[in-house]
Amino acid sequence: MDGVRVIEIKKSVFADNDRDAEALRAELKQRGVYLLNLMSSPGSGKTTTLIRTINLLKDKIRIAVMEADIDSDVDAVKIREATGIPSIQLHTGGMCHLDAEMTRQGLDNIALADADLVVLENVGNLVCPAEFDTGAVCNAMILSVPEGDDKPLKYPLMFSVCDVVVINKMDVLPYFDFDLERCREYVRLRNPKARVIPVCAKTGEGVDAFAAWLLEEVRKWKEE
Repeated sequence: MDGVRVIEIKKSVFADNDRDAEALRAELKQRGVYLLNLMSSPGSGKTTTLIRTINLLKDKIRIAVMEADIDSDVDAVKIREATGIPSIQLHTGGMCHLDAEMTRQGLDNIALADADLVVLENVGNLVCPAEFDTGAVCNAMILSVPEGDDKPLKYPLMFSVCDVVVINKMDVLPYFDFDLERCREYVRLRNPKARVIPVCAKTGEGVDAFAAWLLEEVRKWKEE
């Protein structure tokens, strides 16, 4: 009897997506558009951090936002009302992540000729979004203090693919068993090159450091 043929679907899906992502990055490079993929778990303060960051940068560079979620347009409306910049909502149809083709569909609905920076706020979780290359120039993630300093150990892939880790809600640090230096060390174990930036999106403390980093990254991308 012949053996059963086994098809590695997941491997094939990832390979196809990686090719799409590389093609999308090359197109964005030609157009001088920097795409930031922002990830986190729900409730980390991702949208609030993004609003603070945008308001620090919007007079320096042209920005647009794509909000990804399973349903609703709450975050897209919030971004537009709080910053005044173009913002669209992407519904994933129940999927817990975006891939390169889904990202491209979103970008097709943005006036890229009028954007230096596009921020993709990915679906909120620490697993699926890390597995799929969206075609972004840079991956960033937000970890909030109440989540605990051990998350780099529990979700290694997320921290290994991120260029910068923003630690939010530093104002509640005295009330949680969260060791900032220990968290830094855990991040270094997963990704020695990742930058760690502590912030408090509620008060704005530290967000200027993240904004300055992002502004410099956009400048370098456009000039290289």
